[in-house]
Amino acid sequence: MASVFSFSINGSTSLYTPNIRSSSSFYKPIVAKLGPNQSYWASIEADIEAHLKKAITIRPTEPVFEPMHYLIFSTPKSTAPALCVAACELVGGDRAEAMHAASAIHLMHVAAYTHQHMQVGPGPVVGRELGQNSKPGVGLQYKELGLARINEPKIVHKYGPNMELLTGDGIMPLAIELLANAMSPARKNSDKILRVITEVTHAMGSKGLVDGLYREVEWTRSGDGNEELFDYVCKKKEGEIHACGATCGAILGDGNDEEIERLKKYGLYVGMIQGIINGSIGRNYNKKRMEKKVEELRVLAMKELNANFKGKKVVGQIASLIEDFGVSIKL
Repeated sequence: MASVFSFSINGSTSLYTPNIRSSSSFYKPIVAKLGPNQSYWASIEADIEAHLKKAITIRPTEPVFEPMHYLIFSTPKSTAPALCVAACELVGGDRAEAMHAASAIHLMHVAAYTHQHMQVGPGPVVGRELGQNSKPGVGLQYKELGLARINEPKIVHKYGPNMELLTGDGIMPLAIELLANAMSPARKNSDKILRVITEVTHAMGSKGLVDGLYREVEWTRSGDGNEELFDYVCKKKEGEIHACGATCGAILGDGNDEEIERLKKYGLYVGMIQGIINGSIGRNYNKKRMEKKVEELRVLAMKELNANFKGKKVVGQIASLIEDFGVSIKL
Protein backbone atom coordinates (compact mmCIF):
# COMPACT_ATOMS: atom_id res chain seq x y z
CA MET A 1 0.00 0.00 0.00
CA ALA A 2 1.43 3.39 -0.94
CA SER A 3 2.17 5.83 1.84
CA VAL A 4 0.56 9.25 1.42
CA PHE A 5 2.11 12.42 2.79
CA SER A 6 0.88 16.01 2.62
CA PHE A 7 3.20 18.98 2.70
CA SER A 8 3.02 22.66 1.90
CA ILE A 9 5.26 24.71 -0.39
CA ASN A 10 4.61 28.44 -0.63
CA GLY A 11 1.13 27.98 0.75
CA SER A 12 -0.06 25.25 -1.63
CA THR A 13 -0.69 21.71 -0.44
CA SER A 14 0.78 18.75 -2.30
CA LEU A 15 0.73 14.99 -1.89
CA TYR A 16 3.68 12.65 -1.86
CA THR A 17 3.49 8.94 -2.66
CA PRO A 18 6.34 6.52 -3.44
CA ASN A 19 5.35 6.64 -7.13
CA ILE A 20 5.58 10.45 -7.39
CA ARG A 21 8.97 12.14 -7.52
CA SER A 22 8.82 15.18 -5.28
CA SER A 23 10.74 17.21 -2.73
CA SER A 24 10.50 16.66 0.99
CA SER A 25 10.36 18.89 4.04
CA PHE A 26 11.42 18.57 7.66
CA TYR A 27 8.07 20.04 8.63
CA LYS A 28 6.09 17.71 6.37
CA PRO A 29 2.70 16.83 7.85
CA ILE A 30 1.44 13.27 7.44
CA VAL A 31 -2.32 13.30 6.98
CA ALA A 32 -4.74 10.43 7.47
CA LYS A 33 -7.00 9.18 4.69
CA LEU A 34 -10.47 8.12 5.66
CA GLY A 35 -11.75 4.57 5.32
CA PRO A 36 -10.23 1.11 5.62
CA ASN A 37 -7.29 1.94 3.30
CA GLN A 38 -5.72 4.34 5.76
CA SER A 39 -1.98 4.37 5.14
CA TYR A 40 0.56 2.97 7.55
CA TRP A 41 2.10 6.36 8.26
CA ALA A 42 -1.26 8.07 8.62
CA SER A 43 -2.36 5.47 11.15
CA ILE A 44 0.77 6.14 13.21
CA GLU A 45 0.12 9.88 13.09
CA ALA A 46 -3.48 9.33 14.17
CA ASP A 47 -2.34 7.22 17.12
CA ILE A 48 0.25 9.80 18.22
CA GLU A 49 -2.31 12.60 18.03
CA ALA A 50 -4.86 10.56 19.99
CA HIS A 51 -2.25 9.85 22.65
CA LEU A 52 -1.34 13.53 22.91
CA LYS A 53 -4.98 14.64 23.12
CA LYS A 54 -5.53 12.24 25.99
CA ALA A 55 -2.37 13.30 27.80
CA ILE A 56 -2.59 17.05 27.17
CA THR A 57 -5.96 18.66 27.80
CA ILE A 58 -7.09 22.23 28.35
CA ARG A 59 -7.38 22.52 32.10
CA PRO A 60 -6.84 25.15 34.78
CA THR A 61 -5.01 27.41 34.46
CA GLU A 62 -6.53 27.97 30.98
CA PRO A 63 -4.25 30.87 29.96
CA VAL A 64 -1.35 28.44 30.30
CA PHE A 65 -2.83 25.32 28.73
CA GLU A 66 -4.88 26.87 25.92
CA PRO A 67 -1.86 28.22 23.97
CA MET A 68 0.07 25.06 24.75
CA HIS A 69 -2.75 22.90 23.38
CA TYR A 70 -3.07 25.10 20.30
CA LEU A 71 0.63 25.01 19.40
CA ILE A 72 0.95 21.27 20.00
CA PHE A 73 -1.84 20.44 17.58
CA SER A 74 -1.35 23.16 14.97
CA THR A 75 2.41 23.02 14.43
CA PRO A 76 3.38 21.28 11.16
CA LYS A 77 4.61 17.78 11.95
CA SER A 78 8.05 16.27 11.63
CA THR A 79 8.37 12.70 10.41
CA ALA A 80 10.68 11.84 13.34
CA PRO A 81 7.90 10.83 15.80
CA ALA A 82 6.29 8.51 13.25
CA LEU A 83 9.70 6.99 12.51
CA CYS A 84 10.07 6.30 16.24
CA VAL A 85 6.92 4.17 16.21
CA ALA A 86 7.83 2.45 12.95
CA ALA A 87 11.30 1.56 14.26
CA CYS A 88 9.74 0.02 17.36
CA GLU A 89 7.53 -2.19 15.19
CA LEU A 90 10.42 -3.03 12.87
CA VAL A 91 12.39 -4.65 15.72
CA GLY A 92 9.33 -6.59 16.85
CA GLY A 93 7.94 -4.20 19.47
CA ASP A 94 4.37 -3.11 20.01
CA ARG A 95 3.29 0.31 18.77
CA ALA A 96 2.04 1.32 22.21
CA GLU A 97 5.54 0.91 23.67
CA ALA A 98 6.84 3.82 21.57
CA MET A 99 3.87 6.17 21.91
CA HIS A 100 5.20 8.16 24.87
CA ALA A 101 8.57 8.66 23.16
CA ALA A 102 7.03 9.61 19.82
CA SER A 103 4.78 12.12 21.57
CA ALA A 104 7.73 13.58 23.49
CA ILE A 105 9.72 13.99 20.28
CA HIS A 106 6.78 15.82 18.73
CA LEU A 107 6.61 18.14 21.75
CA MET A 108 10.32 18.93 21.46
CA HIS A 109 9.83 19.64 17.77
CA VAL A 110 6.88 21.92 18.59
CA ALA A 111 8.96 23.88 21.11
CA ALA A 112 11.80 24.34 18.61
CA TYR A 113 9.43 25.27 15.79
CA THR A 114 7.57 27.76 18.00
CA HIS A 115 10.76 29.53 19.04
CA GLN A 116 12.03 29.66 15.46
CA HIS A 117 8.78 30.99 13.98
CA MET A 118 7.64 33.55 16.51
CA GLN A 119 5.64 36.50 15.18
CA VAL A 120 7.39 39.82 15.66
CA GLY A 121 5.09 42.82 15.45
CA PRO A 122 1.83 42.93 13.49
CA GLY A 123 3.20 41.70 10.17
CA PRO A 124 6.41 39.69 9.81
CA VAL A 125 6.81 36.18 11.07
CA VAL A 126 10.11 34.43 11.61
CA GLY A 127 10.40 31.92 8.79
CA ARG A 128 8.00 33.79 6.48
CA GLU A 129 8.94 34.33 2.84
CA LEU A 130 11.10 37.43 2.63
CA GLY A 131 9.48 40.47 1.12
CA GLN A 132 5.87 39.50 1.89
CA ASN A 133 3.96 41.47 4.53
CA SER A 134 7.13 42.57 6.27
CA LYS A 135 8.38 45.90 7.49
CA PRO A 136 11.50 47.42 5.89
CA GLY A 137 14.61 45.81 7.25
CA VAL A 138 12.82 43.07 9.20
CA GLY A 139 13.06 40.45 6.47
CA LEU A 140 16.78 41.06 6.06
CA GLN A 141 17.24 40.76 9.80
CA TYR A 142 15.73 37.28 9.87
CA LYS A 143 17.55 36.23 6.75
CA GLU A 144 20.80 37.05 8.51
CA LEU A 145 19.67 34.93 11.45
CA GLY A 146 19.22 31.95 9.17
CA LEU A 147 15.55 31.60 10.01
CA ALA A 148 13.87 32.03 6.62
CA ARG A 149 12.96 28.65 5.15
CA ILE A 150 11.08 29.37 1.94
CA ASN A 151 8.98 26.23 1.67
CA GLU A 152 8.06 25.64 5.31
CA PRO A 153 4.36 25.63 6.19
CA LYS A 154 3.34 28.54 8.35
CA ILE A 155 1.38 28.51 11.57
CA VAL A 156 -1.44 30.96 12.31
CA HIS A 157 -0.33 33.08 15.24
CA LYS A 158 -3.19 33.27 17.75
CA TYR A 159 -0.89 34.48 20.51
CA GLY A 160 1.79 37.11 20.81
CA PRO A 161 5.54 36.39 20.80
CA ASN A 162 5.70 36.66 24.59
CA MET A 163 3.15 33.84 24.99
CA GLU A 164 4.78 31.76 22.25
CA LEU A 165 8.20 32.12 23.87
CA LEU A 166 6.95 31.12 27.31
CA THR A 167 4.72 28.35 25.97
CA GLY A 168 7.57 26.85 23.98
CA ASP A 169 9.65 26.83 27.14
CA GLY A 170 6.82 25.10 29.01
CA ILE A 171 6.40 22.40 26.39
CA MET A 172 9.96 21.11 26.79
CA PRO A 173 9.66 19.82 30.38
CA LEU A 174 6.25 18.43 29.49
CA ALA A 175 8.00 16.20 26.96
CA ILE A 176 10.30 14.82 29.64
CA GLU A 177 7.31 14.28 31.92
CA LEU A 178 5.63 12.20 29.22
CA LEU A 179 8.73 10.02 28.95
CA ALA A 180 8.97 9.59 32.70
CA ASN A 181 5.31 8.54 32.80
CA ALA A 182 6.16 5.69 30.43
CA MET A 183 8.03 3.97 33.23
CA SER A 184 6.16 0.92 34.49
CA PRO A 185 5.01 0.83 38.14
CA ALA A 186 7.49 -1.94 38.85
CA ARG A 187 10.22 0.05 37.03
CA LYS A 188 11.04 -2.96 34.87
CA ASN A 189 11.63 -0.70 31.88
CA SER A 190 13.48 2.04 33.77
CA ASP A 191 16.78 1.42 31.97
CA LYS A 192 15.13 1.79 28.57
CA ILE A 193 13.28 4.95 29.58
CA LEU A 194 16.46 6.54 30.92
CA ARG A 195 18.25 5.73 27.66
CA VAL A 196 15.42 7.30 25.69
CA ILE A 197 15.43 10.45 27.84
CA THR A 198 19.17 10.76 27.22
CA GLU A 199 18.71 10.35 23.46
CA VAL A 200 15.94 12.95 23.29
CA THR A 201 17.69 15.60 25.39
CA HIS A 202 20.95 15.10 23.50
CA ALA A 203 19.27 15.44 20.09
CA MET A 204 17.43 18.61 21.08
CA GLY A 205 20.12 20.23 23.24
CA SER A 206 23.31 22.22 22.81
CA LYS A 207 25.05 19.40 20.95
CA GLY A 208 22.08 18.70 18.67
CA LEU A 209 19.32 20.93 17.35
CA VAL A 210 20.46 24.04 19.22
CA ASP A 211 23.93 23.65 17.72
CA GLY A 212 22.32 23.30 14.28
CA LEU A 213 20.32 26.50 14.74
CA TYR A 214 23.45 28.39 15.76
CA ARG A 215 25.47 27.02 12.85
CA GLU A 216 22.65 27.96 10.48
CA VAL A 217 23.19 31.57 11.47
CA GLU A 218 26.87 31.22 10.55
CA TRP A 219 26.00 29.55 7.26
CA THR A 220 23.49 32.21 6.24
CA ARG A 221 25.82 35.06 7.12
CA SER A 222 28.54 33.42 5.04
CA GLY A 223 26.36 33.95 1.96
CA ASP A 224 25.01 30.38 1.78
CA GLY A 225 28.24 29.37 0.05
CA ASN A 226 29.78 27.05 2.66
CA GLU A 227 28.33 23.71 1.57
CA GLU A 228 30.12 21.67 4.21
CA LEU A 229 28.63 23.87 6.93
CA PHE A 230 25.22 23.50 5.32
CA ASP A 231 25.55 19.70 5.48
CA TYR A 232 26.48 20.01 9.16
CA VAL A 233 23.40 22.14 9.81
CA CYS A 234 21.19 19.52 8.15
CA LYS A 235 22.81 16.80 10.23
CA LYS A 236 22.23 18.63 13.51
CA LYS A 237 18.74 19.98 12.79
CA GLU A 238 16.91 17.36 10.77
CA GLY A 239 19.33 14.44 10.85
CA GLU A 240 19.77 13.95 14.58
CA ILE A 241 16.12 14.36 15.55
CA HIS A 242 15.25 11.57 13.07
CA ALA A 243 18.17 9.50 14.34
CA CYS A 244 16.81 10.06 17.83
CA GLY A 245 13.33 8.94 16.80
CA ALA A 246 14.56 5.74 15.17
CA THR A 247 16.93 4.97 18.06
CA CYS A 248 14.27 5.49 20.73
CA GLY A 249 11.81 3.28 18.88
CA ALA A 250 14.36 0.50 18.52
CA ILE A 251 15.32 0.71 22.20
CA LEU A 252 11.71 0.56 23.38
CA GLY A 253 10.97 -2.32 21.03
CA ASP A 254 13.82 -4.35 22.59
CA GLY A 255 16.00 -4.21 19.51
CA ASN A 256 19.50 -5.61 19.80
CA ASP A 257 22.59 -3.42 19.55
CA GLU A 258 22.99 -3.98 15.81
CA GLU A 259 19.35 -3.11 15.10
CA ILE A 260 19.53 0.02 17.21
CA GLU A 261 22.70 1.19 15.50
CA ARG A 262 21.32 0.46 12.02
CA LEU A 263 18.12 2.36 12.66
CA LYS A 264 19.99 5.25 14.23
CA LYS A 265 22.04 5.62 11.05
CA TYR A 266 18.94 5.20 8.89
CA GLY A 267 17.16 7.98 10.77
CA LEU A 268 20.20 10.25 10.45
CA TYR A 269 20.31 9.75 6.68
CA VAL A 270 16.57 10.27 6.31
CA GLY A 271 16.68 13.53 8.23
CA MET A 272 19.71 14.81 6.34
CA ILE A 273 18.03 14.08 3.01
CA GLN A 274 14.98 16.02 4.08
CA GLY A 275 17.12 18.86 5.39
CA ILE A 276 19.27 19.12 2.28
CA ILE A 277 16.33 19.16 -0.12
CA ASN A 278 14.28 21.54 1.99
CA GLY A 279 17.15 23.86 2.83
CA SER A 280 18.46 24.03 -0.74
CA ILE A 281 15.32 25.65 -2.14
CA GLY A 282 15.93 29.34 -2.76
CA ARG A 283 19.51 29.08 -1.53
CA ASN A 284 22.93 29.44 -3.13
CA TYR A 285 23.56 25.70 -3.19
CA ASN A 286 24.98 23.71 -6.10
CA LYS A 287 22.15 21.56 -7.43
CA LYS A 288 24.42 18.86 -8.89
CA ARG A 289 26.26 18.54 -5.61
CA MET A 290 22.94 18.37 -3.79
CA GLU A 291 21.65 15.60 -6.07
CA LYS A 292 24.88 13.64 -5.60
CA LYS A 293 24.79 14.08 -1.83
CA VAL A 294 21.14 13.03 -1.57
CA GLU A 295 21.77 9.93 -3.69
CA GLU A 296 24.76 8.96 -1.53
CA LEU A 297 22.68 9.31 1.62
CA ARG A 298 19.77 7.41 0.08
CA VAL A 299 22.02 4.45 -0.78
CA LEU A 300 23.54 4.44 2.70
CA ALA A 301 20.09 4.55 4.27
CA MET A 302 18.79 1.62 2.24
CA LYS A 303 21.84 -0.45 3.23
CA GLU A 304 20.95 -0.01 6.91
CA LEU A 305 17.59 -1.68 6.27
CA ASN A 306 19.29 -4.75 4.79
CA ALA A 307 19.12 -6.81 7.96
CA ASN A 308 17.04 -9.58 9.50
CA PHE A 309 14.56 -7.40 11.39
CA LYS A 310 11.77 -9.17 13.26
CA GLY A 311 9.12 -6.89 11.80
CA LYS A 312 10.02 -7.56 8.18
CA LYS A 313 6.64 -6.39 6.88
CA VAL A 314 7.45 -2.86 8.07
CA VAL A 315 10.71 -2.57 6.10
CA GLY A 316 8.97 -1.47 2.91
CA GLN A 317 6.95 1.16 4.74
CA ILE A 318 10.03 2.65 6.39
CA ALA A 319 11.97 2.56 3.12
CA SER A 320 9.22 4.60 1.46
CA LEU A 321 10.51 7.67 3.31
CA ILE A 322 13.50 7.92 0.96
CA GLU A 323 13.27 5.25 -1.74
CA ASP A 324 12.42 7.67 -4.53
CA PHE A 325 14.79 10.52 -3.83
CA GLY A 326 17.57 8.94 -5.87
CA VAL A 327 15.54 8.86 -9.08
CA SER A 328 14.62 12.51 -9.57
CA ILE A 329 14.97 15.66 -7.53
CA LYS A 330 13.08 18.71 -8.76
CA LEU A 331 13.38 22.04 -7.00
